[in-house]
Amino acid sequence: MRDFDLRAWFENLARLWRSSLQLRTVAITVLLSGVAVGIIGGYMSFAVGTNLFDLRRSQLETTSAGATLAGQSFFEQAAEQVGIEDIDATTTDALRVILSTATSTGTTQLALLRSPGQDGRPITPDKYFGFNTRDLVTDELREAVQDSKEPRTHSQPVSVPQEDGTVHPGVAVGSMLEIGGQRYELYLVYDTVDLEQALGFVQQTLVLGGLSLVLLIAAVAALVVRLVVGPVQVAAETSEKLAAGQLEVRIPVKGDDVIATLARSFNGMAASLQNQITRLAALSQVQQRFVSDVSHELRTPLTTIRLAGDVLYDQRESFPPSTARTAELLHTQVERFELLLADLLEMSRYDAGAVDMETEPTNLVRLVEDAIEGVTTLAESKGSQLRLVAPGGYFEAEVDSRRIRRILQNLLGNAIDHGEGKPIVVYVDSDTAGVAIAVRDYGVGMTPAAMDRVFDRFWRADPSRQRVTGGTGLGLAISLEDAALHGGWLEVWSAEGEGSCFRLTLPRVRGAVLTKSPLDLPPDDEIPLEVDSA
Repeated sequence: MRDFDLRAWFENLARLWRSSLQLRTVAITVLLSGVAVGIIGGYMSFAVGTNLFDLRRSQLETTSAGATLAGQSFFEQAAEQVGIEDIDATTTDALRVILSTATSTGTTQLALLRSPGQDGRPITPDKYFGFNTRDLVTDELREAVQDSKEPRTHSQPVSVPQEDGTVHPGVAVGSMLEIGGQRYELYLVYDTVDLEQALGFVQQTLVLGGLSLVLLIAAVAALVVRLVVGPVQVAAETSEKLAAGQLEVRIPVKGDDVIATLARSFNGMAASLQNQITRLAALSQVQQRFVSDVSHELRTPLTTIRLAGDVLYDQRESFPPSTARTAELLHTQVERFELLLADLLEMSRYDAGAVDMETEPTNLVRLVEDAIEGVTTLAESKGSQLRLVAPGGYFEAEVDSRRIRRILQNLLGNAIDHGEGKPIVVYVDSDTAGVAIAVRDYGVGMTPAAMDRVFDRFWRADPSRQRVTGGTGLGLAISLEDAALHGGWLEVWSAEGEGSCFRLTLPRVRGAVLTKSPLDLPPDDEIPLEVDSA
């Protein structure tokens, strides 16, 4: 559960990152500012720490040199007064003088070591002041002091242990003393914890200052981005409202800057679009009303013509051959005229949004069988064999059977017209969400350009081609509207020389949303041999 919540949180964050220009801009500004402040702060901390340490070391070396001179003078005066043999008794006093000279700079430890390689008895033994001082004097420091050709000091950073178990940073400074003709090494160890504390305070100040600077930059960036992105967001929201049909919305105009110029230009464009859309909507309504009125007005004279034509058609055998042929042509064209008027009325209802459905649970396999039976005679006259492939499943769906039957009649009629006498296979398959019907022919097929226009009104792939079903050019357009009215899809696949396939996908429950079709487009060509040989 925790992994799922974490994943959802990351997905929401990624979605917010992609959708918010303001968030991306402020985040990138803060990130780059943080990197820059971190680099500058790190350099300043390093530079300040190095300079502070160098200054303190130089100060301690100077102090150590003065303490060494003071100690050397004390030993020389003691030698003149008490003699070299008794100098050991005054060594402790001399070291106290050295410590008192250097104590002002924070030293607490001292070591006096006789340099190795000298002859004779030591004038004074090695002496130490402080906690564990001998271990703080490293061999490297002793070698540097011993190799020194002239009086000078040598220093080295050390870690100074304390009696309470803590460790303080420090500096060990070594120099050379001459006592009664023998060489002794003097080491003063200084505790520099105050320097570390000062550097920590400086670093803390740099961190707090850097964080404050980054937060200030973030606030400034957010304010600037809000000033820039805010009008863009208003323009985007206004565009969405315009796209949704709210043509009266406009962007507020403030000032005379570039944003205000953009707002005025946008408002001018919106006003122009509103005028054009209003004119086109009015023209469309006039056209729809004209088509509807003409269709209704033509039905009365057409009924009279149809009655008269039927009388002539029924008596055609008593007419001369030319007159009989004329009566037959009149009968055929009147039927086509009636079909055209019916289709025009149906399209006018769709355009006016006055279409309603009467749905009921319907077995689509039975509906397809009835549609196939209705065109079997026509298919046989063209030499095409019809076959139904329905593997089984959830074939019942809540549909308007009259409209679905009309779609099937259009699809089957087109397949017969363009099937070149080859087999025509109707597939029906389903799943728990939807039902699909596919009509597959193996005729001439269509070009990609023809596929793009196949659902246009009054468009035919080949106007010169002789049709046997008396189409009006509105069948597929009406079928597409019928499918959309059910919340379904009507799709086409075609290839020149390979035939065409129209697939109708419908939801099994009215109002459900389809996400996929139970049938591929085109379905797998697993046609029995007797159909292939037809």
